[in-house]
Amino acid sequence: MASKLSAFKNVMKDNFRNVELDEFLSENLKDAGYGGVELQKTPMGTRITLYVTRPGLVIGRKGSGIKDLTLKLEQQFGLSNPQISVMEVSKPEYNPKIMCNRISQLVERGTAFRRAALWTINTIMNAGALGAEVTISGKLRSERAHFEKHSAGMIPKSGEMADRIVKEGVTHVLTKMGMMGIRLKIALGNEVPQEFEYIEGTAPIPESEQQEQTQVPDAIEVEAEKPSVNQGIKG
Repeated sequence: MASKLSAFKNVMKDNFRNVELDEFLSENLKDAGYGGVELQKTPMGTRITLYVTRPGLVIGRKGSGIKDLTLKLEQQFGLSNPQISVMEVSKPEYNPKIMCNRISQLVERGTAFRRAALWTINTIMNAGALGAEVTISGKLRSERAHFEKHSAGMIPKSGEMADRIVKEGVTHVLTKMGMMGIRLKIALGNEVPQEFEYIEGTAPIPESEQQEQTQVPDAIEVEAEKPSVNQGIKG
Protein backbone atom coordinates (compact mmCIF):
# COMPACT_ATOMS: atom_id res chain seq x y z
CA MET A 1 0.00 0.00 0.00
CA ALA A 2 2.84 2.37 0.86
CA SER A 3 4.51 1.71 -2.51
CA LYS A 4 1.27 2.56 -4.35
CA LEU A 5 0.91 5.84 -2.45
CA SER A 6 4.51 6.80 -3.15
CA ALA A 7 4.08 6.03 -6.85
CA PHE A 8 0.89 8.11 -6.92
CA LYS A 9 2.66 11.01 -5.21
CA ASN A 10 5.50 10.84 -7.73
CA VAL A 11 3.06 10.96 -10.63
CA MET A 12 1.23 13.95 -9.15
CA LYS A 13 4.52 15.69 -8.46
CA ASP A 14 5.70 15.17 -12.05
CA ASN A 15 2.40 16.43 -13.47
CA PHE A 16 2.51 19.54 -11.29
CA ARG A 17 6.08 20.19 -12.35
CA ASN A 18 5.14 19.80 -16.03
CA VAL A 19 2.35 22.37 -15.64
CA GLU A 20 4.74 24.83 -13.99
CA LEU A 21 7.31 24.19 -16.71
CA ASP A 22 4.77 24.84 -19.45
CA GLU A 23 3.73 28.14 -17.83
CA PHE A 24 7.37 29.17 -17.42
CA LEU A 25 8.21 28.44 -21.06
CA SER A 26 5.02 30.09 -22.29
CA GLU A 27 5.96 33.31 -20.49
CA ASN A 28 9.67 33.34 -21.37
CA LEU A 29 9.33 32.18 -24.99
CA LYS A 30 6.29 34.27 -25.90
CA ASP A 31 8.15 36.32 -28.49
CA ALA A 32 9.53 33.15 -30.10
CA GLY A 33 6.03 31.78 -30.72
CA TYR A 34 5.93 29.05 -28.07
CA GLY A 35 3.75 26.14 -29.17
CA GLY A 36 4.35 23.37 -26.62
CA VAL A 37 6.96 21.14 -25.00
CA GLU A 38 7.63 17.41 -24.76
CA LEU A 39 9.58 15.78 -21.92
CA GLN A 40 11.25 12.39 -22.13
CA LYS A 41 13.41 10.78 -19.47
CA THR A 42 16.47 8.96 -20.78
CA PRO A 43 19.44 7.24 -19.11
CA MET A 44 21.53 10.29 -20.01
CA GLY A 45 19.12 12.81 -18.47
CA THR A 46 15.96 14.64 -19.56
CA ARG A 47 15.28 15.29 -23.23
CA ILE A 48 13.25 18.47 -23.81
CA THR A 49 11.74 19.26 -27.21
CA LEU A 50 10.48 22.81 -27.73
CA TYR A 51 8.07 23.73 -30.54
CA VAL A 52 8.31 27.37 -31.61
CA THR A 53 7.77 29.46 -34.71
CA ARG A 54 11.07 31.37 -34.43
CA PRO A 55 13.84 28.98 -33.34
CA GLY A 56 16.53 31.63 -33.74
CA LEU A 57 15.24 33.60 -30.75
CA VAL A 58 15.43 30.50 -28.54
CA ILE A 59 18.88 29.36 -29.67
CA GLY A 60 20.42 32.81 -29.46
CA ARG A 61 23.77 33.98 -30.74
CA LYS A 62 26.25 31.09 -30.73
CA GLY A 63 23.85 29.04 -28.59
CA SER A 64 23.78 31.49 -25.67
CA GLY A 65 19.98 31.31 -25.39
CA ILE A 66 20.00 27.52 -25.11
CA LYS A 67 22.72 27.63 -22.43
CA ASP A 68 20.82 30.16 -20.29
CA LEU A 69 17.55 28.25 -20.66
CA THR A 70 19.25 24.95 -19.75
CA LEU A 71 20.70 26.48 -16.59
CA LYS A 72 17.33 27.91 -15.53
CA LEU A 73 15.51 24.62 -16.07
CA GLU A 74 18.13 22.72 -14.12
CA GLN A 75 18.05 25.11 -11.15
CA GLN A 76 14.34 25.97 -10.91
CA PHE A 77 12.77 22.62 -11.82
CA GLY A 78 15.45 20.14 -10.75
CA LEU A 79 15.76 18.49 -14.16
CA SER A 80 18.77 16.22 -14.37
CA ASN A 81 21.09 17.01 -17.29
CA PRO A 82 18.44 18.69 -19.51
CA GLN A 83 19.10 18.34 -23.25
CA ILE A 84 17.09 20.88 -25.23
CA SER A 85 16.22 20.57 -28.90
CA VAL A 86 14.24 23.23 -30.77
CA MET A 87 11.73 22.33 -33.50
CA GLU A 88 10.07 24.81 -35.84
CA VAL A 89 6.29 24.68 -36.17
CA SER A 90 5.54 24.42 -39.88
CA LYS A 91 1.88 25.51 -39.64
CA PRO A 92 1.31 27.76 -36.59
CA GLU A 93 -2.35 28.34 -37.53
CA TYR A 94 -3.08 24.76 -36.42
CA ASN A 95 -1.42 25.19 -33.01
CA PRO A 96 -3.90 26.56 -30.42
CA LYS A 97 -1.20 27.66 -27.96
CA ILE A 98 0.53 29.80 -30.57
CA MET A 99 -2.72 31.39 -31.71
CA CYS A 100 -3.80 31.99 -28.08
CA ASN A 101 -0.54 33.83 -27.43
CA ARG A 102 -1.13 35.93 -30.54
CA ILE A 103 -4.55 36.97 -29.23
CA SER A 104 -3.04 37.90 -25.84
CA GLN A 105 -0.29 39.93 -27.52
CA LEU A 106 -2.84 41.82 -29.61
CA VAL A 107 -4.92 42.59 -26.52
CA GLU A 108 -1.84 43.77 -24.61
CA ARG A 109 -1.01 46.17 -27.46
CA GLY A 110 -4.45 47.77 -27.23
CA THR A 111 -6.42 45.86 -29.86
CA ALA A 112 -10.06 45.24 -28.97
CA PHE A 113 -10.55 41.65 -27.78
CA ARG A 114 -13.43 41.06 -30.20
CA ARG A 115 -11.40 42.21 -33.19
CA ALA A 116 -8.45 40.08 -32.10
CA ALA A 117 -10.68 37.01 -31.73
CA LEU A 118 -12.32 37.44 -35.13
CA TRP A 119 -8.97 38.06 -36.84
CA THR A 120 -7.60 34.86 -35.30
CA ILE A 121 -10.62 32.83 -36.40
CA ASN A 122 -10.34 34.12 -39.97
CA THR A 123 -6.62 33.31 -40.05
CA ILE A 124 -7.25 29.76 -38.83
CA MET A 125 -10.10 29.12 -41.27
CA ASN A 126 -8.12 30.52 -44.22
CA ALA A 127 -5.37 28.02 -43.38
CA GLY A 128 -7.81 25.15 -44.05
CA ALA A 129 -9.06 24.22 -40.58
CA LEU A 130 -12.41 22.49 -40.15
CA GLY A 131 -13.54 24.92 -37.44
CA ALA A 132 -12.38 27.34 -34.75
CA GLU A 133 -13.90 28.65 -31.53
CA VAL A 134 -12.64 31.42 -29.23
CA THR A 135 -14.05 32.00 -25.73
CA ILE A 136 -12.96 35.13 -23.87
CA SER A 137 -14.01 35.57 -20.25
CA GLY A 138 -13.38 38.13 -17.53
CA LYS A 139 -14.08 41.82 -16.99
CA LEU A 140 -14.35 42.66 -20.65
CA ARG A 141 -16.27 45.97 -20.68
CA SER A 142 -17.53 46.54 -17.14
CA GLU A 143 -16.87 45.60 -13.52
CA ARG A 144 -19.12 42.59 -13.90
CA ALA A 145 -17.39 39.57 -15.41
CA HIS A 146 -18.95 37.77 -18.35
CA PHE A 147 -17.80 35.93 -21.46
CA GLU A 148 -18.11 36.05 -25.23
CA LYS A 149 -17.84 33.16 -27.65
CA HIS A 150 -17.04 33.43 -31.35
CA SER A 151 -16.86 30.47 -33.71
CA ALA A 152 -16.71 29.49 -37.36
CA GLY A 153 -16.95 26.18 -39.18
CA MET A 154 -17.68 22.93 -37.35
CA ILE A 155 -16.36 21.96 -33.89
CA PRO A 156 -17.23 18.45 -32.58
CA LYS A 157 -18.13 18.71 -28.89
CA SER A 158 -18.00 15.08 -27.75
CA GLY A 159 -17.16 11.56 -28.82
CA GLU A 160 -14.13 9.99 -30.44
CA MET A 161 -14.13 12.53 -33.26
CA ALA A 162 -13.76 15.42 -30.79
CA ASP A 163 -10.88 13.68 -29.00
CA ARG A 164 -9.13 13.03 -32.29
CA ILE A 165 -9.36 16.28 -34.24
CA VAL A 166 -10.02 19.06 -31.69
CA LYS A 167 -6.98 20.77 -30.13
CA GLU A 168 -7.34 23.24 -27.28
CA GLY A 169 -5.21 26.03 -25.87
CA VAL A 170 -5.66 28.34 -22.87
CA THR A 171 -3.88 31.54 -21.90
CA HIS A 172 -4.40 34.58 -19.67
CA VAL A 173 -3.71 38.25 -20.17
CA LEU A 174 -3.73 41.07 -17.60
CA THR A 175 -5.55 44.21 -18.73
CA LYS A 176 -6.57 47.45 -17.02
CA MET A 177 -9.96 45.95 -16.21
CA GLY A 178 -8.45 42.80 -14.70
CA MET A 179 -7.45 39.28 -15.68
CA MET A 180 -8.85 37.96 -18.97
CA GLY A 181 -8.96 34.29 -19.91
CA ILE A 182 -8.74 33.09 -23.51
CA ARG A 183 -9.67 29.57 -24.63
CA LEU A 184 -9.18 28.49 -28.24
CA LYS A 185 -10.38 25.28 -29.91
CA ILE A 186 -9.26 24.25 -33.39
CA ALA A 187 -10.74 21.35 -35.36
CA LEU A 188 -8.14 19.99 -37.77
CA GLY A 189 -9.62 18.95 -41.09
CA ASN A 190 -6.64 16.80 -42.07
CA GLU A 191 -7.27 14.53 -39.06
CA VAL A 192 -10.75 13.50 -40.23
CA PRO A 193 -10.73 9.86 -41.43
CA GLN A 194 -11.49 9.39 -45.11
CA GLU A 195 -14.43 6.96 -45.23
CA PHE A 196 -14.98 7.25 -48.99
CA GLU A 197 -12.59 7.70 -51.85
CA TYR A 198 -13.75 8.92 -55.25
CA ILE A 199 -11.57 8.44 -58.34
CA GLU A 200 -12.67 10.36 -61.40
CA GLY A 201 -13.52 8.24 -64.44
CA THR A 202 -14.14 4.98 -62.57
CA ALA A 203 -17.73 5.34 -61.43
CA PRO A 204 -19.36 2.04 -60.36
CA ILE A 205 -21.85 0.36 -62.72
CA PRO A 206 -25.43 0.03 -61.36
CA GLU A 207 -26.61 -3.50 -60.52
CA SER A 208 -29.44 -3.33 -63.08
CA GLU A 209 -26.99 -2.67 -65.93
CA GLN A 210 -24.70 -5.41 -64.65
CA GLN A 211 -27.60 -7.92 -64.81
CA GLU A 212 -28.49 -6.85 -68.36
CA GLN A 213 -24.91 -7.32 -69.46
CA THR A 214 -24.79 -10.84 -68.02
CA GLN A 215 -28.00 -11.82 -69.87
CA VAL A 216 -26.68 -10.87 -73.34
CA PRO A 217 -25.69 -14.11 -75.21
CA ASP A 218 -22.13 -14.44 -76.36
CA ALA A 219 -23.01 -15.99 -79.79
CA ILE A 220 -25.39 -14.55 -82.36
CA GLU A 221 -27.71 -17.02 -84.09
CA VAL A 222 -27.78 -16.81 -87.89
CA GLU A 223 -31.11 -17.41 -89.57
CA ALA A 224 -31.19 -20.35 -92.01
CA GLU A 225 -31.39 -19.50 -95.67
CA LYS A 226 -34.88 -19.84 -97.13
CA PRO A 227 -35.36 -21.35 -100.61
CA SER A 228 -35.81 -18.83 -103.39
CA VAL A 229 -39.32 -18.49 -104.86
CA ASN A 230 -38.02 -18.44 -108.44
CA GLN A 231 -35.98 -21.65 -107.97
CA GLY A 232 -37.13 -24.36 -110.42
CA ILE A 233 -38.61 -27.63 -109.31
CA LYS A 234 -37.02 -30.65 -110.75
CA GLY A 235 -39.58 -32.94 -112.32
